[in-house]
Amino acid sequence: MLGSVLPSGVVWHESFGDPPGVRPLPEEESLVARAVPRRRAEFATARWCARQALSSFGYADTPILSGPKREPLWPKGIVGSMTHCEGYRAAAVAADDVVVSIGIDAEPDQPVPDGVLGAVASPEEQMAVGRLLADRPVVAWDRLLFSAKESVYKAWFPITGRWLGFEDAHVTFGDGVFSARILVDSPLPVFEGRWAAEGGLVVTSVVVQA
Repeated sequence: MLGSVLPSGVVWHESFGDPPGVRPLPEEESLVARAVPRRRAEFATARWCARQALSSFGYADTPILSGPKREPLWPKGIVGSMTHCEGYRAAAVAADDVVVSIGIDAEPDQPVPDGVLGAVASPEEQMAVGRLLADRPVVAWDRLLFSAKESVYKAWFPITGRWLGFEDAHVTFGDGVFSARILVDSPLPVFEGRWAAEGGLVVTSVVVQA
């Protein structure tokens, strides 16, 4: 599924469950030492997916630690992103001379809980989501908007090292694509992304080419 929203030059791996025996590497244990079993499984499988993708670059056994803001720390010369939700884990990586930054996100294709849309979307975005839901109710557009903004943030942070709030990006959707206009000072005024919805999931990606 993830491959449908990623360009050539990006290597990815996905899993629709937690493979038996997959555990965090010893170096990663401190990151989930107090986590409940479900969280440990998500963490371990997402990083296992990342290592499957990283094997193309010779990093199949590399631990993926976290930075001060919980961002994943990739091997030198690599950029990447990970995601997980109920029933799905995935990772995407690329060489940093091909891609500057990657953001991916997966979510259940279900409406967001009450109150969430108002917290993540501007009034204009909320109106647009309402129109999309009326025209194409087979997609949970409110959840897709949330996912798109997550992917934008994941692509934004490695470039800027700064927080980007939900209110700081204005997203508009096209057929399988979206555009995020950044409303704060940014080296890129617009981030372009792709989306797909199938099998009860929505996935989004933002890939900033070198």
